[in-house]
Amino acid sequence: MNLTDISPAIALTPLDGRYRSQTAPLVEYLSEPALNRERMRVEVEWMIMLANGYAGNDWQPIVPGVKPLTEQEQAFLRSIPEEFGAEGIARHAAHEAVTHHDVKAVEYYIDDQLDAAADVLGGPTQLTDLKTLVHFACTSEDINNLSTARCVKNAIEHVWLPGIDAIVDLLAARADEYRDMPLLSLTHGQPATPTTLGKELAVYVYRLRRQIAHVRTQQYLGKINGATGTFGAHLAAVDGVDWVEVSRVFVEDRMGLTWNPLTTQIESHDWQAELYGTISHANRIMHNLCVDTWMYISRGVFAQVPVKGATGSSTMPHKVNPIRFENAEANLEISCSLLDTLAATLVESRWQRDLTDSTTQRNIGSALGYSVLALNNLLGGLKSIHPNTQVMERELDENWEVLGEPIQTAMRASELAGRPGMERPYEKVKELMRGHQIAQEDVERFIDSLDFDSETAARLKTLTPATYVGVAAQLVDFDR
Repeated sequence: MNLTDISPAIALTPLDGRYRSQTAPLVEYLSEPALNRERMRVEVEWMIMLANGYAGNDWQPIVPGVKPLTEQEQAFLRSIPEEFGAEGIARHAAHEAVTHHDVKAVEYYIDDQLDAAADVLGGPTQLTDLKTLVHFACTSEDINNLSTARCVKNAIEHVWLPGIDAIVDLLAARADEYRDMPLLSLTHGQPATPTTLGKELAVYVYRLRRQIAHVRTQQYLGKINGATGTFGAHLAAVDGVDWVEVSRVFVEDRMGLTWNPLTTQIESHDWQAELYGTISHANRIMHNLCVDTWMYISRGVFAQVPVKGATGSSTMPHKVNPIRFENAEANLEISCSLLDTLAATLVESRWQRDLTDSTTQRNIGSALGYSVLALNNLLGGLKSIHPNTQVMERELDENWEVLGEPIQTAMRASELAGRPGMERPYEKVKELMRGHQIAQEDVERFIDSLDFDSETAARLKTLTPATYVGVAAQLVDFDR
C-alpha cells in the first residue's frame, strides 16, 4: 500500500504528525483555515464600517446608497467568520479550486452567506443586495496584511508568550531558591571564580525578560489603501471622503493594529522582520540555556529524575539521557533558520509587488511551531532536574586554587597602601597555584607568609571556594 493512499492523510512534517498535540494551539491562529477566517473578519468589518461609518464622520454611511446596517445585520455578518468550520472550509476550497485565488474565494464565500441572509434573519434584508460592498476598493493585500498581522499577534499573545513566560517564571523561582547555593564556575572549561547556581540561572532570566519585553511592545502594522497604496480606487468611486482617515480608523480601531500610512501594494513587513528577529534572539538564548544545562547534567551538577517506564538506551539500561534539552536545541535551531529566512525575505519586494512574501508567510506557523515545540521540551526538561549538592560541594573542595584571585587582588591593594613584600602579586600567586593541586593548608600557609594587616589576613583566611561568591545571591534580585 502507498502511504499517500491512507486516509486521513499522513502528516508530512513532525509538527502536524508526531508532535501534533504540542503544536495544535497554533492551528487556531496560523493555519490556512485560521487565515481565511481572519480574512472574513476583515472583510465583514470593512463592510460594516463602510455602511455605518465611524465617530469621526458622525456614524454616517461612507458609501452612498448603502443604509446603515441594523444590529441584527451586523451580528449576522460577524457570525460568518465565527461559524467558519469544516463545512465552510470545504466550501471555500471549492471556490478556490475554480478561482485559483484564495482571497477571491473568501469574497465568494461571503457572497454565499449573503444569499442566505434573509432566511437566517427571518425576513427581507439589504444584505442580500450588498455583494458589491464585499471587498470594496480593496486589493488582496489590503485583506491579507491585516489578516496576517492579526493571526501572528494572536499566536504570539495566546501561545508563544505564555510558553516562554512559563520557562522564565520557573527559572526565576529556581534562581531565588538556589541563590545561596555555591557552584564552581568554569571559564574556558577550567575552574574559575565560584558563583551560585541561583545567580547563573538569574542571568538567563534577565536575558530572556529583555527579549520578552521587546515582543510585548512590538507593533503590528497594517494598511488598507488600495492596489499601490494611493487610495486611487477609493477616490474614483466616492469622492469627498477622507479615505486616509477612514483607513487609519479602520486599522487602529477595528483591527487593533498600528496604522502604516505609506506602503506599496503590500505592507512592508518591517514589523515582521523585527518580531522574528527578536524571537530568533530569544530562541538562541534558550539554546544557550539548553547547552549549559546539558553540560551541567553531564558534569553531575544537575541530576535527572528518571521517568518510570522510559528507556534511555536500547542497549545500555542504566542511561537517563537529557533528551528534552537535546530536542529543544534541535527545534530552536530549525525555528531560528526559518525565522531568519522570514525576516530577510519579507522586507524586500520588487517595485510595488511580487509574491515572494505570500509564499514565505505560509511558513510562519512552522517557524513559530518549532519554537513552541522547543519551549515545551525545555520546560519539561527543567522540571525534571534538581541540583546535586554533593557533586557541587566536592568540586568546590577540590579546587582551592580558585582563591588565587582574591589573594592576589588583596596583595595589589596592600601594595598600593604601602605594605612591604606585596610586589609582583599576580606572579607570586601564579607560581604557587597554576598547574598545582592546592589544599586549604597551602592557601593558609601562603597567606601567613605575606605581611598582610591582621584584618585582611583574617578576612582571606575565612574564605573557602564555597564562600567566595561575592554578592552573587544579591544579584539574583536584578532578574526582576
